[in-house]
Amino acid sequence: MKKNYSISWCLVISFTALFFYGSVGKAQQITPFKQGDRVVFLGNSITDGGHYHAYIWLYYMTRFPNMNLMFLNAGIGGDKASDMVKRLDGDVFSKKPTVLVSTFGMNDSGYFEYNGSEAEKFADEKVKESHEAFKQMERRFKELPKTRIVLVGSSPYDETAVIAGNTPFKNKNKAMLRIVDFQKQSAQANKWEFFDYNTPITAINKQFQQIDPGFTISGNDRIHPDNDGHMVMAYLFLKAQGWAGQKVAAMSLDVSNMKISDLENCKISNLKKNVNEVSFDYLAGSLPYPLDTVARGWGSKKSQFKATEIVPFMEEMNQELLTVNGLEGKYKLLIDGEFIGTWSADDYKKGINLADLNQTPQYQQALRIMHLNEERWEVERRFRDYAWVQYNFFQPKGLLDANNRKAIEVFDQYKDKDGWLNAKRDLYSKAMFPEVRKAWQGEMDLLLDLIKETAKPLKRKVILVKVS
Repeated sequence: MKKNYSISWCLVISFTALFFYGSVGKAQQITPFKQGDRVVFLGNSITDGGHYHAYIWLYYMTRFPNMNLMFLNAGIGGDKASDMVKRLDGDVFSKKPTVLVSTFGMNDSGYFEYNGSEAEKFADEKVKESHEAFKQMERRFKELPKTRIVLVGSSPYDETAVIAGNTPFKNKNKAMLRIVDFQKQSAQANKWEFFDYNTPITAINKQFQQIDPGFTISGNDRIHPDNDGHMVMAYLFLKAQGWAGQKVAAMSLDVSNMKISDLENCKISNLKKNVNEVSFDYLAGSLPYPLDTVARGWGSKKSQFKATEIVPFMEEMNQELLTVNGLEGKYKLLIDGEFIGTWSADDYKKGINLADLNQTPQYQQALRIMHLNEERWEVERRFRDYAWVQYNFFQPKGLLDANNRKAIEVFDQYKDKDGWLNAKRDLYSKAMFPEVRKAWQGEMDLLLDLIKETAKPLKRKVILVKVS
């Protein structure tokens, strides 16, 4: 039976009080991205194979269609801070970030030993190792005076979810919080920006586990969020940038006196009225945010849309409001000749959120951007798998970027002993050639050009027709 978390509003309200008025509720913890920014996300597998940064970028693509902005994935699965330090020059700084978003901690803190006899000692050792590696990272970050640094505390390891066949590592997340703490201290000392995913996501997990003990944003392995979890992460990040309350657009009309009372991020023209019909031209400055209803990515079981059952993204960040006063009876709504729905005069007076209606022409336009962005994400994943091979396998063997016959021979000596390596054999056999990588980059560039073309809002004809 499908679980409906959204019905438990008393629980949601208690979470809201905790979250929205707690540390995460502070306005603009992270400076919004601006024209020309190149934002690089440095992390482990949650960044490497995850969607949260793609979902954040999708917000900017649809909300600020004229903004020239670039997001770049610099995550590699399995990485600790010590691994990230070794690839800063070749895989991170080489991307020329104006903003560098850095997160680590899941792998740094270790795993199985937490259920052993010396768990406390193990935790101390892992946190110390991570801190020492981070000090090297911190020194390198200081060499980037023109790059805005954003340190991000890792999403949590969920110890409290009841998951069949998965015994949690006790107190692993406590060790992760110690890593989050020294990141926070560094950000304060260096006047960098800081944001913590661990605390609010842990709070969400525990709150919803009161309804369903098996609930988790952190995935069935307690580590990797599914698409809904990545959308929650995107929402938290955008909220920390101060975007809560920013509407897609809003229009308020009074047809009794044919006045336009309030407009937000849109223009209304050619307002007309006859006995049974009201019509006008509508041009918004943004598009509604499209939420994918398909579970995408390796091993994914939940869609991006499922996040709306967990956090108030629609209420806070995806409002395209049509408010009409002075109507009587029921009116059907048509946009560019497409039937959207029928509502009462009271409904129109309260306001209808067009962003919640996926059949509108503007939502369908936004869906095209979503799918183009997803294609871009898929191509970028090839580059991240290629980076995994280079930095996890070839770099320790002195063959970083060799991409020659010797490299492929060494690869084949080890591939049968390492399932992860073997899985990337076909990809590497292509990616080792610069022409292939150039073709992939060209595909990504084309997709971004198409996104920019598609993102420009169009003038829409809106008609309200009275239902007899």
